[in-house]
Parts: sequence; C-alpha cells; structure tokens
Amino acid sequence: MTSLLQKLRKYHASSLRFGWGNPQTLLYKTSFVPLLSHWLAEKMKHTLVAVLLLMQSVIALATTTMTTADLIPDTTVAYLTQPSKMTGDLHTPPKLFANVSGSVDDKGTCQCSVYLPDTTFPVQKAEQLEIIVATLSEKFELELSQVREYSKKIELYQQQILNLTIRVEHMEKSSISYTELDFQLLKVEISDLERLVTQLKSSLVGSNVIVEQIYLEITNLTILVNELESLDKNNVLAIRRQIVSLQNRLKECEESANKTTVPPYFPPGSCVHRGLLNVSQPYIAKLNWRGFSYKYGSWGRDYSPSEPEKEVYWVAPLNTDGRYLEYYRIYSSFDNLLLFKPMYESRIAYGEGSGAALYNNFLYYHAYSSRYMVKHNIKTNTMVLRKELPNAVTGNRFSYAGVSWQDIDFAVDESGLWVIYSTENSMGNIVISKLNETTLDVLNTWQTRQYKPSVSNAFMLCGVLYATRPMSTRKEEIFYMYDTSTGQEGRISVVMDKKLDTIQSIDYNPTDQKLYVYNDGYLLRYDVTFQP
Repeated sequence: MTSLLQKLRKYHASSLRFGWGNPQTLLYKTSFVPLLSHWLAEKMKHTLVAVLLLMQSVIALATTTMTTADLIPDTTVAYLTQPSKMTGDLHTPPKLFANVSGSVDDKGTCQCSVYLPDTTFPVQKAEQLEIIVATLSEKFELELSQVREYSKKIELYQQQILNLTIRVEHMEKSSISYTELDFQLLKVEISDLERLVTQLKSSLVGSNVIVEQIYLEITNLTILVNELESLDKNNVLAIRRQIVSLQNRLKECEESANKTTVPPYFPPGSCVHRGLLNVSQPYIAKLNWRGFSYKYGSWGRDYSPSEPEKEVYWVAPLNTDGRYLEYYRIYSSFDNLLLFKPMYESRIAYGEGSGAALYNNFLYYHAYSSRYMVKHNIKTNTMVLRKELPNAVTGNRFSYAGVSWQDIDFAVDESGLWVIYSTENSMGNIVISKLNETTLDVLNTWQTRQYKPSVSNAFMLCGVLYATRPMSTRKEEIFYMYDTSTGQEGRISVVMDKKLDTIQSIDYNPTDQKLYVYNDGYLLRYDVTFQP
C-alpha cells in the first residue's frame, strides 16, 4: 500500500510539474502533446500493476489459516512475522524456519505454537485498503478526464496559434501593421495637414476654392480615421494613400502661392479684362484729418479722362452725427495727403451721407434731406448744378446695412458717372442709373434683385456693380455682381481684410485701378486684380 501511495503521489507531483493545471503553459508548446500522452499511458500501466500487487498480497494474507492436524512434534514451521527481540519491528526480515516444542493431547492431536502478527484475520485493514483503492481510482479518473479536457483545449489553441501565425506572416510579407500607434500617427499627419491649410488660407489674398475644398476633405478624413479606429483597421493603407494625395495637392498649392506671379497688365481706363478677380491686402494710409470721432465719410482719387495721370485726392469726413457733409479737403498728391499738406480745405452747405464722389474736378454729392443731386466745382468751391433724381427714396429708408443716410451713392468707373439708390417700385432693391456728368440727366437705369439694406456698400467697375457684405469685424466679402452690359447678375466671393468693423464707402479709380475705402475713420487702399 505504501508503494502505491508513493507512486500516486509521485504521479500527482509529476502532473503539477508538467503544468497540467495551466493550459496557457501548453498553449505555446504544441509539440509537447504527443509526449504528454505517452507519459500518461506509462503512468497508468504502473498504477494498475501496483493495484494488482496490493490485491495479491491481501489474498495471500487471507489464505494463511493453517491446519495443524498433519504436523508432528518438532516439525519445522515457517512463519513470516516473528517480532524482533532487539527492536520489536514487524518489518525486520523474519527467520524463515525455527524449531518449536509441541505436545500431543489426549486424542493424539499434535499441538504447537506459531507466532503470527495478529491473532485474527485483518478484516478492518482490508476494508481500509479497499476504500483507499476506490478513492484513488476516482481521483485517477478525475485527473484523467481533466487531462482529456486539456488535450482538447491544447488542440484548439494550437489551431488558433496556427491561424495567427498565418496572419502575421501575411502582414510581414505585405509590410502592413495595424496598431494603435498607426492611428495616432495618422492623426498627427492629419493635424499637420490641417495646420498647413490654415496657414495657407491666411497667406492667400482673397479666397481660393481649391484650398477650401482640401480643408473640407481633411475634415472628412479626420472623421473617417476616428471611425476606422473603432471599426475596420484594414483600411489604414487606403487612408495613408489619401493623406499622401492631399499632401501632394497642398504642396502644389503652397508652391503656387509662394510663386511671385505678376498679374496681367491692363491699361488705365481699359475694360478688356473679364472682371474682378481679387483684391490685395489693405494699405492703411492714415486716419482722416478730422480725427477718430469722424467715423463716416468718403475719400478717393479724382478720375479725369483728359488728364488721367494727374493726381488729385479728396477726403470728406461727415460730422459726428454721421449724416451732415460740411467740410472736405483736396490734396495735390498722395505724399501730401500722408503729410497733412492739403492744397485747400473747403466748406459746402447741406450735403448728406457718405456717397460723394470726385469726377473730372467736380464733387458730386447728395443734397441734405432731399432727392437732389449736386454738382460742385472744387476749384471755385461753388455749386454748379442741382437736379432731382427721379423716384429715389430718401430719409434713410433704404440705406446700406450698418451705414446710415447713404440713400444716394455716387460711383465712378471707366465709362463715367453712376448713381446707386432704391425706389419704391423696386421695393428696396438696388437701382443703378448712368448719369450725364454735365447735365445730371439719367441716361439709362437697371433694376437688380439685390436688396439694398442687405449689403454693406457697393461700387462700379467697367459697368459692373459689385456689392459687399460683412463676414466678421475684420473681413468683408464682395459677394454680388450685376453687369449692366448684359443685364446678368451673379454671385462671387472675394474676401477683403479691413481694420475696423464698418465700411462707410468704397470708390474705384480707373487710373490706378485701386479701391479707396473709408473704414470707421481710417483711409484704406486696395490693389485690384482682373481676370485675363
């Protein structure tokens, strides 16, 4: 029994040492499965042999009942377990033969004494052995079932490892790695692209449709990467290709923006171009000569078809009420304007609004609280002509958005003198009239579909009306156009930077092809680029 217990303990210890209880140990040692099966088979053989030997010992012990009828005195009797006189240990090797004394009873039966370990058959120990054998058999069956279960798991894990190995080999051959780090790198690249587009947008003059489209694609790409990170990571390569494409397009845009391209030249007073393309950054000349409180007014350069190169500048701030035009200054050059050296300063009576314009040495303005147009000689400082503009609505009813008392707005371009206003019949929409600069008669009239109070200002260029609207406190957009030669109107988008919130007037000069803007008391000037 002791040998059996030792063998079973040794078997159990071996099972623990080889990691039967830990399937993860066998997960990556798939070659150990055949060795494990062989070892279990050998252990089962040894265990069964030990159990058989134990049962044979019990049977042998049970058959040790002796019949002494045939024994004679002084017969040599073999016994197995005579106690040792020195140690009393039952396991001391016994003497196989001994001479014992015997006697014969009255019936002639020979009697002798034989020393046995116990006087009776060990039934209790046999039962205990039987219970131990049953318990060991149950444990053995349990361990064996666990081994079978672990063997199945090992086969399953072995198949999974094989599948992973195939996938890893495929990824290694295709040089693609889909990890969380890949998505972080993608996000960094997209962030760099977005920052580059933002810088490119700020560096470009006006608007650029291509840059806006690329910026929109980058925004969509950011959303797509976030979705892929949580769903399908196998599209990383496609995203990388899209990023490379965007990088190349951005590089081309950046190179084209950095190139110093000379705009096509068009002679002063010429309209062979196809209209307005863009405007430059504003050149801030200075604050108006009356001070920061005089936020309303107008300024510009005189256009004289007979003397186009002659420089004459005018600045006409309104009074602080933003309505009454009383004083104006004339400068003989732009340098004199910057140095506050006017040729003369004059006072006029009863002008209204910021819609004045200088054309061929005559100042045209709207008479105070009326429909009358006034032609004023700046050299003599006298009113030359006063004429009513038919059907014009006044009284600040249809003035520009954010600019009061500009019901009648004069404009000058290559073809001459214009007036911009509204009528009751037009329901507040912009009306354009071409004027005879000598008589102030209306030569022709066009009615647009653009509501005048919804625009911040307007100007004429080669017979085309351009209207603006505010985008923010520092940006204005030229968004609307009406071509008087064709009667066609449309939408454009040319962004203008400004210094302060409101633009009170815009005047175009055909000689130097610049826009003159009165912006909350500051005098701004823009270069104009035309479409070839």
